Amino acid sequence: MNNQATRRTFLRAALLAGAAPAIVPAHAVRAQEGKPTPSNKTTFALIGCGNMGPAGVFGNVIKNPDVQIIAMCDVFKSRREARAQAVDKTYGTTGCAAAADFRELLARKDLDCVEIATGDYWHVPIAIHAVRNGKDVYVEKPLGTSVAWSRILRKEINDRKAVFQFGTWQRSQRHFRKACEMVRNGVIGKVQRVEAWAPGMNTHDKGGIDDPNSVLSKMHVEGLQSQVPPADLDYDMWLGPAPAAFYSPARVTPDGCYHIADYALGFIAGWGIHSVDIAQWGLGTDGTVPVSYRGTCKWPSARGIFDTISAWDVICKYASGVEMHFMDWKTAQPVITAYRPDCDHGTTFFGEKGWISVNRGAVYVSDKEWKWDKIEWGEKDTQLLASAQDNQWHGFIDSVRTRKPTVDPIGVAFNGDLICHLSRLAAITGREIAWDAKTEKLVGNGDLAMHLDRTARKPWEKLIGEA
Repeated sequence: MNNQATRRTFLRAALLAGAAPAIVPAHAVRAQEGKPTPSNKTTFALIGCGNMGPAGVFGNVIKNPDVQIIAMCDVFKSRREARAQAVDKTYGTTGCAAAADFRELLARKDLDCVEIATGDYWHVPIAIHAVRNGKDVYVEKPLGTSVAWSRILRKEINDRKAVFQFGTWQRSQRHFRKACEMVRNGVIGKVQRVEAWAPGMNTHDKGGIDDPNSVLSKMHVEGLQSQVPPADLDYDMWLGPAPAAFYSPARVTPDGCYHIADYALGFIAGWGIHSVDIAQWGLGTDGTVPVSYRGTCKWPSARGIFDTISAWDVICKYASGVEMHFMDWKTAQPVITAYRPDCDHGTTFFGEKGWISVNRGAVYVSDKEWKWDKIEWGEKDTQLLASAQDNQWHGFIDSVRTRKPTVDPIGVAFNGDLICHLSRLAAITGREIAWDAKTEKLVGNGDLAMHLDRTARKPWEKLIGEA
């Protein structure tokens, strides 16, 4: 069969039907010709236009010549319409839709892939629905609030061979990759232990939750006052699978979604996943997780709407015997400043020959001769996967088009997220938590299993389904 004729026939039929966009989606051409070609755009939509998503989309995706953004979706009408208008202004078109319901968006046949940048509690349910509708997914971190839901997503992605990219974008940064390669290739000798730390609720917004003058603290108290939702917001859809709750402005802010337990695990996952993810990458343990966890935590000192832990201090032990000390920044400060400049996040690998520490700003080493930016590897050395153009979003689009694995696929996301869940469980209970990495079950402490999962509010449990 003549492939060119096939494509012309497909285009003619679609245009006559009046249903095709000016850009032919890559998945349609794959179905006709087996693979995308440079002349075919990958069609993309953003679900969640308020915080993390727009930064990536307008900073990266919209500049990608292989992509056409065709829709913006959000529960705030003004937000989705403003973002759609911004897309049209950039493209010089009027074709970007402003979708109110993600289900209608995901039913579109002209859509290849989506980024899901909603509150944490919505990440996995929407991703499950997206994959079941044939879409590839970029899911913002952390993965979600329920290990059971994440298992379902993992199965759907693997069964359907969908492309998945996690939002832990540090893996797309060259200096993070090089630092992990140095560890994997034995520059520091055999790894003995790891330190990973990230901001807690009490170490962002200047004074944090316990400073009565901070914005976060004031929001914490004011958030307990019930108000009428604005007409601009579909509040019931915003709540989605989470329990029914009164509306207050604090609840629907990014901080609300980070620090209210109905919607998140707190910064131990929301920020901590970044540092844990790099620890996993450098250790070469993406396929497993630590087998035991012990630790402590702190809670906000005043009563208010934010009810996740504000600080944590957890020891996670791998089957190999290597321990990861996982902390919030305030807890970590006296630990890390003993050997490197202070920073509110980072991951340090300690070995027989010294240490390597990496954060978003730099790579620090115990031996000045270890120059990460000068090192070159041989064929037999470990060379970690790099994202296209060292960019998380370009890497995702490249994988959508080529069907090659992303730098952080679903298995990586599931295990990194699980470490955050289990660390939190150890911290809030004060018990030592043992985990069987093969069966993916708690060893003992069966009464705590409920803390790893959630029950979706009706009717959203039907959207999630069963594995």
